[in-house]
Amino acid sequence: MSPPPMRVVKDVLDPARSAACAAVLGRPVPNDVLPPFWHHLHFWDVSPPDALGRDGHPAQGKSLVPDVGLPRRMWAGGTVYWVAPLHLGRPAERQTRLGPVQQKKGRSGPLALVCLHHEVWQDGRLCLRERQDLVYRPDPAPDSPAPAPPRAARAPVERVQVFDDMTLLRYSALTMNGHRIHWDKGYATGVEGHRGLVVHGPLLAEGLIALAEAELGPLAHVSYRATAPAVVGETVTFCLDGTRAWVRGAAGEAYMTAEVRARG
Repeated sequence: MSPPPMRVVKDVLDPARSAACAAVLGRPVPNDVLPPFWHHLHFWDVSPPDALGRDGHPAQGKSLVPDVGLPRRMWAGGTVYWVAPLHLGRPAERQTRLGPVQQKKGRSGPLALVCLHHEVWQDGRLCLRERQDLVYRPDPAPDSPAPAPPRAARAPVERVQVFDDMTLLRYSALTMNGHRIHWDKGYATGVEGHRGLVVHGPLLAEGLIALAEAELGPLAHVSYRATAPAVVGETVTFCLDGTRAWVRGAAGEAYMTAEVRARG
């Protein structure tokens, strides 16, 4: 059996990009070590205009992601293991492999689950392992109601935030993410059926990780799952209770759940 396809992207971890992200998120500017989950600022894999799909992402079948015949893409979750620090200002390499790809029948129709496995190396050492889970769905039927999200409880530790459209635009630029659901309201609502501009899944995951690290110390591992999309302008609360974390909406919706583990 042949090995799964792999894509290698090399990058120098430019400190200016981290400084810009710190300004966007209102965080301290890092000195030497890349903060957890900020590797998404790097390893851009940029496609030319004729290789983009209608949603602004690389077209299916023209990247590692095969053509699954379903147009709506969402970041469904993933896992990250932090093995060693990534140092700013030094070259690094991300290796990405595909697999598996599964076609399923969900409650709202057909869907495809696509898994990407990333490894980030620096100075000949593995620094980070990540599994990224994507889900692809058909376009929503006209006037079809969105499924009700699960409910979320209060937590002993909470941090409240409101994401505006400028934050989404600047985070999209920092991560070279052209997905139109984050910046084109007409497309997000009229084509993909969202309630408004969608907050990036990685942006919610980063908020949970930042809260957990502030309370628990350096992290070794996180596993997270998106359960419903949050949109621009609404109040979201990052919640932590021991090793469990979640994002709660203003009306008690659960937008993301996670399990975190601190270093030993």
